[in-house]
Amino acid sequence: MTEPRPPALLRAAEIRARESSHSHPWNPQSQLIGLRLSTATGLQRTGVSLVRLLVRLPPGKESFVYHAHRFEEEWIYILSGRGIAEIDGAEYQVGAGDFMGFATPGVAHHLRNPFHEPLQYLMGGENREFEIAEFPRLGKRMVRAGTEVTVYDAADGRPFGPLK
Repeated sequence: MTEPRPPALLRAAEIRARESSHSHPWNPQSQLIGLRLSTATGLQRTGVSLVRLLVRLPPGKESFVYHAHRFEEEWIYILSGRGIAEIDGAEYQVGAGDFMGFATPGVAHHLRNPFHEPLQYLMGGENREFEIAEFPRLGKRMVRAGTEVTVYDAADGRPFGPLK
């Protein structure tokens, strides 16, 4: 007989069975396997994901793309393995037990795995109604209002009238 469980509880076996692969469309080296734990349990204002960054096989695998958040705080906690975190243009080796927190407005950051072992981490942050993300190396800006996402070339931005 199966034990009844509330929707708020995800068992480890169910998490593994529901994991899927994701990548960022602007980074062909991006490949993550995981599950948005927050979405799976119905959380709407908080985001938490379990992510496995695969073992590096040439040419290597990375998280999404070098980016910064304007309004949503984000954090990463390394569960196992090693990686290279790029934070505000500097690189740092990170490993199990290391925590990174990106307050807003945030500095640009990115995570990659150049090592020969899997890198697994928890990632989370806010799910606000409005967000702006900057992609400084790509010259792009993403604006999200609810479920509507628009991407602009940052160079196309212009000042808009007197705001004082």
